[in-house]
Amino acid sequence: MNRLANFGIGLVLVVATGLVGVAIAADGGKKSVTGNIEDAYCYGTMGAKGAGHKACAIKCVSAGIPATLIESGTEKAYILLPNKDASPLPDSVIQRMEDRVTVTGKEYSKNGVDYLVVESVK
Repeated sequence: MNRLANFGIGLVLVVATGLVGVAIAADGGKKSVTGNIEDAYCYGTMGAKGAGHKACAIKCVSAGIPATLIESGTEKAYILLPNKDASPLPDSVIQRMEDRVTVTGKEYSKNGVDYLVVESVK
């Protein structure tokens, strides 16, 4: 009986810990990240980047390829998201492909992937 009670308590603690992690992931904190905006396909598969790739990157992101902000110094990648579900990225992101910018927004992390919901681009 004691083993069963300990198992039940352990199970409750594991579930509670998991729910706390979900709550933290769902409540993104505001963050500003400086880096270059790349299209995920060309950058990820071919390493394409820079001013000579700008027109291609704009075309790719306009067609639905995710935009990724590569943080200066750390090379950490953030997938950029619009601030409303089922909406395109703002034009302020699309027209700044391949540029060094500072993006401010809410940061989320799930399953090893980092996201930034775009509030402003400077």
